[in-house]
Amino acid sequence: MHTSRWMVLMGVAVVTAEVSAQTPPILPELRPADVRYTRRHHLDDPSDFAPAYGTRQEWERRAERLRVQLLVANGLWPMPPRTPLRPVIHGRIERDAYTIEKVFFASLPGHYVCGNLYRPKAIRGKVPGVLCPHGHWPNGRFFERSEAEAQKEIAAGAEKTLEGARYPLQARCAMLARMGCVVFHYDMVGYADSYARIGNQDWQIPHRAGFADAEAELRLQSFMGLQTWNSIRALDFLLSLPEVDADRIAVTGSSGGGTQTFILAAMDPRVRVSFPAVMVSMNMQGGCICENCSHLRVGTNNVEIAALVAPRPQAMTGADDWTRDIETRGLPQLKQIYRLYGAEELVNAKYFPFPHNYNQVSREMMYQWFNRHLRLGWPEPVREKPFVPVAPKELSVFDDQHPRPGDAWDAQRVRRYWTETAAEQMRHLLEDRERYCQTVAAAWKVMVHSEMPRQVQETGPVVNDRGEGYRLKLALVTRPGTGEQVPVAVVTPEQARPRGTVVWTHPQGKSSLFVEPGKLVAHARRLLEHKLAIVAPDLFFTGEAMPKDKPKLFPAQAYHKDIPFAGYVYGYNRSILAERVHDLLTVIRYAEQLQHGSVYLVAFGDAGAWALPARALAGDDVALAVIDLAGFDFAQVREVYDTRMVPGALKYGGVAGLLPLCRQTVLVDAPELAAEYVRAAPAVRIERRRLEPMHLVELVLQQMG
Repeated sequence: MHTSRWMVLMGVAVVTAEVSAQTPPILPELRPADVRYTRRHHLDDPSDFAPAYGTRQEWERRAERLRVQLLVANGLWPMPPRTPLRPVIHGRIERDAYTIEKVFFASLPGHYVCGNLYRPKAIRGKVPGVLCPHGHWPNGRFFERSEAEAQKEIAAGAEKTLEGARYPLQARCAMLARMGCVVFHYDMVGYADSYARIGNQDWQIPHRAGFADAEAELRLQSFMGLQTWNSIRALDFLLSLPEVDADRIAVTGSSGGGTQTFILAAMDPRVRVSFPAVMVSMNMQGGCICENCSHLRVGTNNVEIAALVAPRPQAMTGADDWTRDIETRGLPQLKQIYRLYGAEELVNAKYFPFPHNYNQVSREMMYQWFNRHLRLGWPEPVREKPFVPVAPKELSVFDDQHPRPGDAWDAQRVRRYWTETAAEQMRHLLEDRERYCQTVAAAWKVMVHSEMPRQVQETGPVVNDRGEGYRLKLALVTRPGTGEQVPVAVVTPEQARPRGTVVWTHPQGKSSLFVEPGKLVAHARRLLEHKLAIVAPDLFFTGEAMPKDKPKLFPAQAYHKDIPFAGYVYGYNRSILAERVHDLLTVIRYAEQLQHGSVYLVAFGDAGAWALPARALAGDDVALAVIDLAGFDFAQVREVYDTRMVPGALKYGGVAGLLPLCRQTVLVDAPELAAEYVRAAPAVRIERRRLEPMHLVELVLQQMG
């Protein structure tokens, strides 16, 4: 059966219906009113965060799952190996109370992070370390305003000195060094020294380039993931300095640097104090590829992600942008989480009536926060001191004595390294099957944003009918509180109590049970003859779950700022295949609640691609599965909006990677599968041949005994 493609053209969603959707209805209509068809989230309309945790333990269970989600989304689950940094530190610049040095190191064997290291001159014992990601300032670390622009900042009250107004990024680093901190001010990918165009060749990777195709999505290789890894390695570098106190590490940045700040602090407990400026919000979540990746904000938003920092000290600023309401929408929710730790005073936010910024007014709030929580002992209130700026060209880390490394990688070489490393990690995990299953199951729960629900219920009208030798019930099934509705047909033998229930998964949904109104197909009758009930669902966008007015599942925001990037869609919503897996897990629980004995799963044709992940996650809730894969593997997906897309599927081994997670399962018409995965899946039987639907049903009956 042909599988449709979902494409976005010029910001307008174009939906090509699947062949299955063209099948005329042969059952009474029972269309769902599913919230997923009326609201799709995006970076300007994320999921809400309204914490309702009664205990710290409840929150910490959620926090643990959310941290795994962040790591999976960034391609860091499991964490890649930390290869030698090989730092080069040179070019010391003297100032009155501090020095500035030039640094570059390899966060990956062929990818270089560049920056400036500010150190106080008077160091006694261990001192705090501060990371400063810069954000989307023009020229990044080299940002420089004209004198006329600087005077406007001063006139508006945003800045107090000409040097601070012209060089606000340097001002932050200089003042923190004066206060006694070692500060590393490092480049975002593609900014300042981290990228150059030399002749017709790129040295390293331009900002927002190289990670937007289907294979990158399938392997969770993203620009944001690379940038997050650079932040982790920047922290490794900072902690490698003998004078830096590992118990007093802070990070602060604004805008895109604010995103780097709270993402790093949420993921890495080595960060003890954080100050993300003008970024944490319930509103716009970050407009650049470097602030988005698939899975990152499905079911969450920046405020909840920032809450993962609790109970470590964290403060932030808002401005006349998407963060203007941080004191009323954001801070109260953060305080609720911090209150669970008895630490409400350790989180704060302040709105300042200036455009998007990290100006002196905001910086001084940060200095005060760091002074208190890094125990710097600076007299309060802390006011920014004058400093002597360095011309941007003098901050560059490369010169004749320290040229750009000749072994620097482009995006394709970085991606090849990631692919090879992930494959090696998977092979290593297979040596311990239990650990493998824990790791990969956790990843798939993130990738489909689902797991087996505790309970489900019927909702809406229920239609009861009967036919020759069977009873029929049509119902809508939901996970309570979600607003989701899955249409199902339940067929039971008329004269016998069922001895089990078969979840019938088909691209045409529940209508595939019938050849015509009232007449079951032969293989459905065969199951009834063996006293088995059948539950046949219309999963997401199949059968009656295909709305008549087709929604824009891939909204205009998928092309935010003219950058075509699937992370703007899959970063906020499940993929189509993931929605179907999610619905199938709902239906499996529903079948179990019918209490007709064990639950069995059979999947026909294209539905096998949905059924296999569901079978892997259902565990013992499915006694046996017979799944027709129709030759499918995720490597066949070539477009980011293919209905079979699951970002990350290839990183975790594709179809083969799911096998060790499966209990009793028969795979029919399976593709070639790597032998090491097959050996690790003793409960999986593989049939290479194609089988007709009746033969699939016979396999179910044979395996049942």
